[in-house]
Amino acid sequence: MSIVHAPQAEKATTSILVVDHQTLVREGLRAILTTRPEFHIVGEAADSSAAASLAGEKRPDVVLLDVDTPGKSIAETIRMIRKASPLSEIITLADCDESETVRELLDLGVRGYLLKNSSQWALIAAIYNVQHGNESAVLLVSRSSINQASPATKSLSPIEISILRLAAKAMTNGQIAVRLELSEAVVKKHLRNVFAKLGAVSRLDAVNKAVAARLVPSLP
Repeated sequence: MSIVHAPQAEKATTSILVVDHQTLVREGLRAILTTRPEFHIVGEAADSSAAASLAGEKRPDVVLLDVDTPGKSIAETIRMIRKASPLSEIITLADCDESETVRELLDLGVRGYLLKNSSQWALIAAIYNVQHGNESAVLLVSRSSINQASPATKSLSPIEISILRLAAKAMTNGQIAVRLELSEAVVKKHLRNVFAKLGAVSRLDAVNKAVAARLVPSLP
């Protein structure tokens, strides 16, 4: 069982447990997340037993879980984490987006499914949305799926495109409202319209479909 504890950060509001069998991946995630003062990494685990043990000890707000974590199956690992820390939200990280796997994980209560080639902003936005957003799940699928964007993208209004561009920068609804001098309720209404027009299931899905349609600049 491999456990690595992390020093506590100041002014953190979201505690995160990172689970991946590759040291380089864990270090990369840490490098990204520690740039945000609101995130606090409470520990790292390299296998399912360590993940469940740390989840029970630290009770993190969010668990970033590699779907190929050694030990138990991904389904059993999720159940172990859920039992150890029922209030923790789980975001899975994967190398590919197999539809059957996505459905299975969502049925198990996973709140997010991201590909490992996603941008750092997509990861940050996913954590924020899982913690503070209204979406039941955050999904980020492959480029081949994104390229099937709905023709309705052509009907996005200028204000909807502006909101999407700011959402792509991981800005919250409140921050977008301030930037565009709108109320937060109006921003939420526009985002709901965008989801409907794009056939998107989440903010990230909408942003990536807009990127594919060249309505929003590519994420870094």
